[in-house]
Amino acid sequence: MRTTVTFDSDNAAIIDKLRRDKGIGVSKAVNDLIRRACVAESSRHPFKQRTAPLGALIDIRNTAEVLDLLEGSTRR
Repeated sequence: MRTTVTFDSDNAAIIDKLRRDKGIGVSKAVNDLIRRACVAESSRHPFKQRTAPLGALIDIRNTAEVLDLLEGSTRR
């Protein structure tokens, strides 16, 4: 596929460096960079929330109750 693309100066510098280092053309350099980005994106591990029992001595599911307990009911 042939198309015209305008690169930001920082990306153009990366492409030019890759072209010089490997002795390849613009199309090959851009395709290589796109492939690398796709591999890096797919190899990321999804975020997993880890929890641990903290041994709370009060029921902390009700925020208002916890605030009343900690600050006293006169805070309002």
